[in-house]
Amino acid sequence: MRSGHITQSQRTTRERLLPKWGLTFREEAIDLQEVFGRTGPVVLEIGFGMGETTARIASQHPEWNILAADVYRPGVGALLARIDQEQLTNIRIVEWDAVEVLEHMLAENSLDAAHIYFPDPWPKKRHHKRRLIQAPFIELLVGRLRPGGVIHLATDWPEYADQMLAVCSAHPRLKNQFAAGFAPRPTWRPQTKFEARGLRLGHPVADLLFQKI
Repeated sequence: MRSGHITQSQRTTRERLLPKWGLTFREEAIDLQEVFGRTGPVVLEIGFGMGETTARIASQHPEWNILAADVYRPGVGALLARIDQEQLTNIRIVEWDAVEVLEHMLAENSLDAAHIYFPDPWPKKRHHKRRLIQAPFIELLVGRLRPGGVIHLATDWPEYADQMLAVCSAHPRLKNQFAAGFAPRPTWRPQTKFEARGLRLGHPVADLLFQKI
């Protein structure tokens, strides 16, 4: 878990609402229909930061069931507050490492989409091995997607964008939805806090959309 600086409000909200909207990590596959109380497209959001983008997507797409995974406790508290304020019912939070969630809690072919927006780029070369988007992780993620399911990535770090493109392009069951490489930002993806900061610094933002075939 990443504690960071958590405000009293975030701490109180997390303690009050996580039992209602959160899932406890366990080493067995969950029944997503039971978890959300309905059928519908299931979208995995990995690393939701302070939750503003996740909440906006959930509001704009009430038909989507969004499973949000992160280990940043202040962000969990902030997203729970948004869920409460906006009366969102289509988000469930799992406060755990996303790799272990994929390995243990999600069955094969159970996801319709996975969103990973602005993951830590680990810019120093000696830290590149810590980057999330690498071949073993994509192999795991693809196994959890249904045929036709989509991986949507975004970053403002050009070298990491190139790595993401290379890793996803090399997977035999992924097809780039934009033959030219990077995709235009979909109108339904809200601008994130990290994206706004990157744009202020002059960083180019790259979106990638790959579909499981």
